[in-house]
Amino acid sequence: MRSIDLSTVTWRKSSYSNSDGGQCIEVSDDVAGVVPVRDSKDPHGPALIFPSAAWSAFVVAVKDGQFSV
Repeated sequence: MRSIDLSTVTWRKSSYSNSDGGQCIEVSDDVAGVVPVRDSKDPHGPALIFPSAAWSAFVVAVKDGQFSV
């Protein structure tokens, strides 16, 4: 497994995030082939790394309403 340096990537907060600092995630589009995801409340904590295709499939499924809350 390759090591990925996330210290210089640009993070963007989920469009579902709100101003009260609730349950928010941030993702980065700066790393080829993968999508790092982290907890916005813990920016120095760990990030989960997903293959780009898997992340895209997840986003499509969420938009399609395949997950219930």
